[in-house]
Amino acid sequence: MAMDRGRVRESLLLAMDTLGAHKFRSLLTVLGVLIGTATVILVASIITGLEQQVSSVSKQYGTDNLYIFKFKPGIQFKLTREERMRKPITYSQAMALARECPDIRQVAVETVNWGGTPPVMKYRGQQMVDGWLQGVTPNDFEISNADLAEGRFFTDVDNWHRRNVAVIGSDVVKMFFLHEDPVGKTLMVGGNNFEVIGALEPRKGVFGDSGSNRGVEIPYQTYMDLYPATKENFVLAQAYPGRRDQAMDEATGVLRRLRGDKPWQPDSFGISTADSFIQQFNAIIGTTALAMIVLSSIGLLVGGIGVMNIMLVSVTERTREIGVRKAIGARRSDITWQFLLEAMTLTGAGGIAGIILGWTASGAIRSFFPNLPSSVPLWSALAGFIVSVSVGLFFGLWPAMKAARLDPIAALRYE
Repeated sequence: MAMDRGRVRESLLLAMDTLGAHKFRSLLTVLGVLIGTATVILVASIITGLEQQVSSVSKQYGTDNLYIFKFKPGIQFKLTREERMRKPITYSQAMALARECPDIRQVAVETVNWGGTPPVMKYRGQQMVDGWLQGVTPNDFEISNADLAEGRFFTDVDNWHRRNVAVIGSDVVKMFFLHEDPVGKTLMVGGNNFEVIGALEPRKGVFGDSGSNRGVEIPYQTYMDLYPATKENFVLAQAYPGRRDQAMDEATGVLRRLRGDKPWQPDSFGISTADSFIQQFNAIIGTTALAMIVLSSIGLLVGGIGVMNIMLVSVTERTREIGVRKAIGARRSDITWQFLLEAMTLTGAGGIAGIILGWTASGAIRSFFPNLPSSVPLWSALAGFIVSVSVGLFFGLWPAMKAARLDPIAALRYE
């Protein structure tokens, strides 16, 4: 079925003329291909944007950090009973990591009223009900790469003297101190007054601003003094550069010993890294992508069936034309390629239209929903075009072969 360039060009032009003569029919025929291709482009753009955003957000907190909790930090859909019943990680266990793990540079501890009602924040008659109060050790800011917009971080002296000082997030600043300097002001949180000594730069989250922007952070010991019933601790351990995996092994060994985990028992705690967060998220969006590809494939299948039907109709309508072409010397391969190229041109045009539609939709998402990242990868456009053309090749094969097998004498007699 090989053809020289001249014959390919001639068949392609003939195919385009035929499609041009039936524009509306051609559009309806490739609608499924168009929608399927546009869906692939749009889904790929959103997934690519999310992957880039998750990677950026995870790494901004530090690639050498270990995140330690009583169960594995990250996306959890359902906890086992054993995970729910685990004892919290204690402050002393966290400090032991700093002493006994040579590859861990420093350790910070965070505590918050997990699952409790967020404390109400008040300042001069205004209040904020969706913020949160967290107690952290002073080195938490360094380990998590926090940047100051104004003021200072609290120190070990503030921590051990249990001073009521606070460093606030950017959303808290916007809420209470939009037109004034927050440093030195007194903010009431949960019925307790705190002197604001610093304000943080905004932090990005996966879907826009991070929830940490709504936080008020106070010294760890101050928090424990105010809320002595609090038991849960979240631990951040910073490894020396390039030693994160070794630090994880050391932390695992120390915590298993301190928490009494027997050799045959699983860890009674979880350790995550920036990479594991990225892998978790990629697994989730990978499943979502697979589901969307299946749905878009249905559109491509419907489009392919439509192409096959319309090509069969076209063969019937042009039976006499096929007879004339065969009578003047056209070979079976010429007829086959003519109809194949017509089908491939039809679906290829639908694919290009779908790519343009998907690209436009991706741009619209970026414009109207700036917090939802969207970036069209080149491979998705290329794959969309190849798949759309392949649909025409596959579903156009039977009509093309049917046209090529027509008897020229019978075709010439066809009315």
